[in-house]
Amino acid sequence: MAWYGKTAHELIEAVSQRQASAVEIAESYLGRIEAVEPRVDAFTQVWRDSALEQAARVDARIARGENAGPLAGVPVALKELLCTVEGETTCASRILAGFRSPYDATAVQRLKAAGAVLLGKLNMDEFAMGSSTENSAIKLTRNPWNPECVPGGSSGGSAAAVAADECAFSLGSDTGGSIRQPAALCGCVGMKPTYGRVSRFGLVAFASSLDQIGPLTKDVRDCALALNVLCGHDPMDSTSADVPVPDFTRGLDGDMRGVRVGLPREFFTDALSGEVREHVEATVKALEARGAELREVSLPHSEYAVATYYIVCTAEASANLARFDGVRYGFRHPEAKTMLDMYVMSKTGGFGPEVQRRILLGTYVLSSGYYDAYYLKAQQVRTLIKRDFDRAFEQVDVIAGPTSPTPAFRFGEKTADPLTMYLSDIYTISCNLAALPGLSLPCGLTASGLPVGLQLLGRPFDEEMLLRVAHCCEQLRGGIGKPPLA
Repeated sequence: MAWYGKTAHELIEAVSQRQASAVEIAESYLGRIEAVEPRVDAFTQVWRDSALEQAARVDARIARGENAGPLAGVPVALKELLCTVEGETTCASRILAGFRSPYDATAVQRLKAAGAVLLGKLNMDEFAMGSSTENSAIKLTRNPWNPECVPGGSSGGSAAAVAADECAFSLGSDTGGSIRQPAALCGCVGMKPTYGRVSRFGLVAFASSLDQIGPLTKDVRDCALALNVLCGHDPMDSTSADVPVPDFTRGLDGDMRGVRVGLPREFFTDALSGEVREHVEATVKALEARGAELREVSLPHSEYAVATYYIVCTAEASANLARFDGVRYGFRHPEAKTMLDMYVMSKTGGFGPEVQRRILLGTYVLSSGYYDAYYLKAQQVRTLIKRDFDRAFEQVDVIAGPTSPTPAFRFGEKTADPLTMYLSDIYTISCNLAALPGLSLPCGLTASGLPVGLQLLGRPFDEEMLLRVAHCCEQLRGGIGKPPLA
């Protein structure tokens, strides 16, 4: 039987009911990867032998009558910037080629403890800097719905692998939309949890005040199951929040009575694709028919979000990426003859154009004479953006809108104009600046057969509400089917 098309909760049931072994499921997914990977190119590393060994250990525990964990036998893949003892951790960058981590990220440790089977690592924009995965130093990943289109970014490999049934779910990271935007473009569910909800220990940092790990899944219930395992306080991460972790599957009942849904007027403008708007509005209207109350809200400072984000994130990237210097690990230019040569040539040869651009921008806004004019001002505007959401959530329980202004675009369409590419995240960036949870789920297909994503934003640490509303949307609108990939 082909197990690779099943959801994680279906696989969990199959293993627990002895309908399939973890090894059989792993073999099914490994076969799927072998069959479709030449057309998708989502994986940077496939750990075939290791995956089968992990699956065999799960089966052995079950045979002994032990509890093999809440994700027993579920095949999962990881974004290339999560530290793992297995394989390399390169962040899809030449400067970290060959680097092997001495430890697993906390999120990876929790997946292993839960019985998940790790299949390998997935392609991404270099150091998570991009919205299309075209910035990877390793390969181009293609959208399973149309191989001429990008899968989104920076977690493009994570989204494409789930959409192509190459893993049951995947982990990505979200700094300004890098889980939600590719989830929208590839037609899967993507959750960016509240900042601090999931430990960042072992996540190679891009912008430390914005980065967050989260799952990309086939449906909302799988997202809830993944969060049950990933969330929780971690003393290894000083920004990890010590707050209770509920059972996120508990509220998936479809009841929308009393739920107030806010529609930001700033999100529904002429910049939004007509087809995207049509599907988003139809889904929200369906929620109203189920008992939800729709209210217009305003987020007046959202127009400054992109500019604010690209000051804050580049400044933090400039500081975080200074450690990659060719001295201790990673790429060192072979022709360097002096210490200055080593620094300059290793960074120039190791980092790609987009990473260099952001480091230069970040160094500039942090430099003497410009700090107050740019970085300090951006932090002040960030506070105003957060206050907009605080006021909105006094009136509503969840905010709904588009995830991306357009469906997936073609390769090369936006690479010549960085600003146009940056605007791909115009609806997702505010969520990170305000440290909120955000979720994207598919809500329809365009006439050309490309997925459209609906974004839901919630109060801090109220992932339960997002999952409750998302699950209802999923029931009301139905699935979008599978991409045209044999």
